[in-house]
Amino acid sequence: MCNYYPNKNTALKVLEQAKELNPGLWIQHSEFVALACKNIAEHCANLDSNKAYILGLLHDIGRRVGIVSERHTIAGYQYCMEQGWEEVARICLTHSFMIQDIRTATGKWDVTKEEYELAESIINLAVYDDYDLIVQLSDALALPTGFCLLEKRFVDVAFRYGVHEHTVARWKRTIEIKDYFEKNMKRSIYDVLPNVKENTFA
Repeated sequence: MCNYYPNKNTALKVLEQAKELNPGLWIQHSEFVALACKNIAEHCANLDSNKAYILGLLHDIGRRVGIVSERHTIAGYQYCMEQGWEEVARICLTHSFMIQDIRTATGKWDVTKEEYELAESIINLAVYDDYDLIVQLSDALALPTGFCLLEKRFVDVAFRYGVHEHTVARWKRTIEIKDYFEKNMKRSIYDVLPNVKENTFA
């Protein structure tokens, strides 16, 4: 096992255990996020596609604690730190913050004051790398039923959580990340995601 993230078999077992604790569509979503990370990373010279897959697979692992909102980020961080998986722990928090500001959260902070302050400190001090960015992007490309256009995922999240003053800025930043990876890959993101067409929501 790596010091900072588990191997693929361990990650799959951890997700399976989490499914028993809290079954739900988040499991299938996590699997598609992992595949998006892997497929994109395979076309980026500076990324390890296996590592990207594992980080994507476990980005929402905090949902193992039950049906929660933003608590899943800090719960995932705490769980992964207990395992010694520091990189996964960071991703559990940073995947929700393409804008590095805790106030831009989509959901409610159903956490203690101490947990909120810990999450805020980690987000403020984090130095994002391409693994943070690829999970943020892949999270926005994956529904529980498969890959989708960014815009469809934006609407999906807005329907479920509503919109707020930071929503449009979050969308713009996600599109900037998409453009960044497309420049790196020298192709459209959608070219490496099966069953997605860039010009349709079908």
